[in-house]
Amino acid sequence: MNNEVKNAIQNGKTVLGIELGSTRIKAVLIGEDHSPIASGSHAWENSYVNQIWTYSLEDIWKGVQDSYQQMAAEVKQRYGVSLHTIGAIGFSGMMHGYVVFNKAGEQLVPFRTWRNNITEQASETLTDLFQYQIPQRWSIAHLYQAILNQEEHIAQIDFQTTLAGYIHWKLTGEKILGVGEASGVFPIDLNTKNYNAKMVGQFNELIAARNLPWKLEDILPKVLVAGENKSVLTEEGAKLLDVTGELQAGIPLCPPEGDAGTGMIATNSVAQRTGNVSAGTSVFAMVVLEKELSKVYAEIDLVTTPTGNLVAMAHSNNCSSDLNAWVGLFDEFAKAMGFDADMNQIYGKLYNLALQGDPDCGGLLAYGYLSGEHITHFEEGRPLFVRTSDSTFNLANFIRVHLFTALSALKIGMDILLKQEGVKLEEILGHGGFFKTEGVGQSFMAAALNVPVSVMETAGEGGAWGIALLASYMINKSENETLEDYLSQKVFADKVGKKMSPERKDVDGFEVFMQRYIKGLAIEKAAVEYLK
Repeated sequence: MNNEVKNAIQNGKTVLGIELGSTRIKAVLIGEDHSPIASGSHAWENSYVNQIWTYSLEDIWKGVQDSYQQMAAEVKQRYGVSLHTIGAIGFSGMMHGYVVFNKAGEQLVPFRTWRNNITEQASETLTDLFQYQIPQRWSIAHLYQAILNQEEHIAQIDFQTTLAGYIHWKLTGEKILGVGEASGVFPIDLNTKNYNAKMVGQFNELIAARNLPWKLEDILPKVLVAGENKSVLTEEGAKLLDVTGELQAGIPLCPPEGDAGTGMIATNSVAQRTGNVSAGTSVFAMVVLEKELSKVYAEIDLVTTPTGNLVAMAHSNNCSSDLNAWVGLFDEFAKAMGFDADMNQIYGKLYNLALQGDPDCGGLLAYGYLSGEHITHFEEGRPLFVRTSDSTFNLANFIRVHLFTALSALKIGMDILLKQEGVKLEEILGHGGFFKTEGVGQSFMAAALNVPVSVMETAGEGGAWGIALLASYMINKSENETLEDYLSQKVFADKVGKKMSPERKDVDGFEVFMQRYIKGLAIEKAAVEYLK
């Protein structure tokens, strides 16, 4: 087997996927059977600079290069060969946000990530203008808000893109996006698989009086669907990705995609009536629709699959960050007591203890709002734990309430789809750190959505594996082979997930907790206003 993999590496039959998540950049190299053969990762964190959540370009490249080097080192260590060529490469990243450059290729303002809830005026105006939900984190909302704010750099914009689009551009010279990624920049016409031309015209009319030297179509990247190829790694790009200089130029790159699209790929959730939920720093659920929704909902975003099919997306900015902070506190306590317990043990013990808690968390209440939360209409957040004097305050309920609240904003959005719109979901596939402790996050997600939740063994590979599969599809698909068929027949045919159906007591308990959660939003609002 090792010889087969070694030959695949030497003959350029491997495929590389790199995804830039909010806390980790991961590189995954896959073999001809689509299984990972080497990986590397780099931990990073956003910075809060001048009231903006951002990552510097320096940190972006440091992380990409480090994750690549770790992966290449593992190739050499395991298979005894250096990585000189690859069959194809794909890049993915956090969607949305604001990355703009002038004609000289200079960044005009620091990268504004999806986490910034600073575009409320733009979001509302554009939603009303287009009659199409434009969330605050979308790139077009950031652009229009900067125009409304009369920021000096606006007239100098030559190119606006996303994080993944930026990296792809620097490595290939091509200004493109995959359609799924592009659908978080500006609304997509489902027939043309391109930006909605009518809305582009409406936007240009909206800003016409400002006499800017560009039109929207001049500054946005070109849109491609999965399987299309217009880019190859340049000599300059090869040196930028692999600082050792061993990687050769000329490698094809698939269209860059967002983390939502790669999550769909990694869970084989690109066909209608399928869905997936990614739960980590943020949490979002994607449901591939059979038809358009009956009206515009502020809580529901509409994006597309990497092939351009309509997807309803319920996205919550906050999921496990505050929960992780509490677990970190227990880690500190363990160390102070002289116990030698690693974080996996601590997570496992606490999460499993939560299964023993009261169905409704014993009357406890928490909000893990490290940042704003658009589903519940908060521009800023304040992590909060609240209890009454007669609530059942024990460790099981304490951990359970933080697991529940991590999913509660998401549940508000999903209830619109499943209860109000009657969207049919046979099951939803979970991936992300929230599901790492077997059976716990999965059972609570099933309770929150009242839908069976499956977690595949491959789901832990996440978006880096997903974008690698997209790159593999681009170079290995047969003529007229759809992405759905490629995934079902060539990637997931022999992969079985662990399925967990919701338990009635947990579903009912979650509903009781949600009444408390919604009523208690007034407490969160007061905390935001008071703790400035």
